[in-house]
Amino acid sequence: QVQLVESGGGLVQPGRSLRLSCAASGFPFSTSLIRWYRQAPGKESELVAVFISAGGSTNYADSVKGRFTISRDNAKNTVYLQMNNLKPDDTAVYYCNARTPWGSVYWGQGTQVTVSS
Repeated sequence: QVQLVESGGGLVQPGRSLRLSCAASGFPFSTSLIRWYRQAPGKESELVAVFISAGGSTNYADSVKGRFTISRDNAKNTVYLQMNNLKPDDTAVYYCNARTPWGSVYWGQGTQVTVSS
């Protein structure tokens, strides 16, 4: 059974940090494309960060460059999103997404991040 389980969200003050985790199972994690998306109330979904597992390269939305870092631990089948210097505009539900080499796409249930003083 395929699962993507996000964790690590919460309420933080502006300027603080959070690390989100996405634990994967049921598909070949190490060869799948892994992405973090977010969706804020009333806004469209935004691709935040991409970790191209096979090649090891990453890419980020302009809005988070220099502040967010995507990484992975293949031994734990887990991808992380380290978020530093958080801003109120980062408030959203964050989703982990995986696309396997044969094109199957999976989503996690999401984790809420709220940045507020």
